[in-house]
Amino acid sequence: MKYSRTIGAVEKDDWADRHVARWRDHWIDVAFDDDIEAITVRISRIMKHLRTTKQEAVNAVGLQDFEYDTLHELMIRDTPGQASPSALAEDLGMSNAGLTGRLDSLEKAGWIQRRADPDDRRRVHVETTTAGTKIWREAMALRGHYEDDLLAGLNPTERKTLAGLLKRLTLALEDDGQ
Repeated sequence: MKYSRTIGAVEKDDWADRHVARWRDHWIDVAFDDDIEAITVRISRIMKHLRTTKQEAVNAVGLQDFEYDTLHELMIRDTPGQASPSALAEDLGMSNAGLTGRLDSLEKAGWIQRRADPDDRRRVHVETTTAGTKIWREAMALRGHYEDDLLAGLNPTERKTLAGLLKRLTLALEDDGQ
């Protein structure tokens, strides 16, 4: 099956179409499914675009990647903007010791603060400050514009269908423990 986008009355190949055409005949001794290859190549291209536009948004507001990632993990919690350092380290996939340097940097910039737990003063909670929430929201607004632009070519029904198909794939990953 040839994947292409119809623009007016003209079919236009995308990067994945050209990739599949180049590689199809190179895999005589290995199973090569045009559909699977085209899907995975397109997902990869979309992920590259999302990483690039995330970087543009982060740079535009004056954050470094690690600062944005840490603020993002703080903000997307059940209690937005609050976490224990150990929970935050786990969600970021890093050691508690590694997180300490990040938190020091964010605290120095005025984007987070550490507070003693009122019930157990030996425990600390990390909270975003008003400035931290503001700069994270600025980056998120830019990312949102990039994401809206990416999906602007799909109508609401197509977006819902795509969301459902992608959900089936992510549920399969979750069922596999990933």
